[in-house]
Amino acid sequence: MTTSTRPGTFVCCGVHIEAVTRQPAAELVVASQYGQPRSTHLCNAYTLSLAVRDEKFRALLNDADINFADGHYVAMVGRRRGYPDMHARTYGPDLMADTIDQGRAKGLKHYLYGASPSTVAQLAEKLTERFPGTEFVGVESPPFRPLNPEEADELVARVEAAKPDVFWVGLGTPRQDEFVAAYTKRLNCTVVPVGAAFDFHAGNKPSAPAAVQKYGMEWAYRLATEPRRLWKRYLVGNPIFVYGALTDRWRKS
Repeated sequence: MTTSTRPGTFVCCGVHIEAVTRQPAAELVVASQYGQPRSTHLCNAYTLSLAVRDEKFRALLNDADINFADGHYVAMVGRRRGYPDMHARTYGPDLMADTIDQGRAKGLKHYLYGASPSTVAQLAEKLTERFPGTEFVGVESPPFRPLNPEEADELVARVEAAKPDVFWVGLGTPRQDEFVAAYTKRLNCTVVPVGAAFDFHAGNKPSAPAAVQKYGMEWAYRLATEPRRLWKRYLVGNPIFVYGALTDRWRKS
């Protein structure tokens, strides 16, 4: 059975992806406003390989308000499925930087949630230096486990007091995507999971050179720099992604 699409989306591995690239994606996030909750996900080959293997995770992604194509090969699928302007992906670190930069003109308020206490503090410092005038109304590192009900209520109360327009999450996939699904409505703002962007912008890890990213080989660069941690993600996940993209016409979303 062929999977149907919403207007302005294409399907990859059973997941609806917005057919937008870098600048339109930033504009969507810059339009955020506290009191108008929106759940988002950045879908790369690894994220979508998980969606192929796990029907519940696929449904979680499809319940989101916006799924961005955070992957060279995801954007390629979009081009082949009727969106020739999908010439580049919506890369998480770029989306974060573009939104913070462009959001200054409208006084966009940001909340940083993720990584270690030192990393998230350094992230806020580096981004403030790079984009003067940016307002961070919350900067915190959560425990490395699901929040208990009391902790969840306390987080919601802190966010309600701070009233951010955009809540950035750096917890890693799939944990950050599960957080988005569970908390967006309670946090009452746009929630964006950007994973490694926290480490890249904080200066903890180098991002792949632009030429490597351009040709869709960032995965190889990251695998070479962190083979023990990432080998399964890429050497197992990438073939599953390819299988998922090739079999979409027979998959129900």
